[in-house]
Amino acid sequence: MKFSSLTLALLARFALAHADAGRVFAAPAAPLKGAPSVVGSLGEVTFALAVVLAAVFVAAWLLRRVRGFGSAARGALDVIADLPLGPKERAVLVRVGTTQLLIGVAPGRVTTLHVLAEPVDVAAAAAAATAGPARPSFHALLMKSLGKS
Repeated sequence: MKFSSLTLALLARFALAHADAGRVFAAPAAPLKGAPSVVGSLGEVTFALAVVLAAVFVAAWLLRRVRGFGSAARGALDVIADLPLGPKERAVLVRVGTTQLLIGVAPGRVTTLHVLAEPVDVAAAAAAATAGPARPSFHALLMKSLGKS
């Protein structure tokens, strides 16, 4: 490999400008004073993780609060109750204005099942359902199935 005289002159000049007497190439100028503190590094990482998690939770809270923002017809349409009928099928009671509709929701399909003539009071129906007979405990059912009742 042949170098021109200009290239050799530039290399010599660079070597002279950056040469330190007795210094090994790529060696640090000053020796390290000690290993970095593991506790300090762990604290910094823990603090950074806490800040990121807090930011994620704040963003999720804000998105949940602002989800209905900008909806002009917020009170015109409301889901009153829903009941799962299968893994992906649901029966949903929806209020549109003063009318209540019972709709069936399945993947790729929404069907009106019934238009209610009289609105259903869901709060009263829930109170009546909870006031009914109490369900037997697991212990009572187990003892009954073992024949020890």
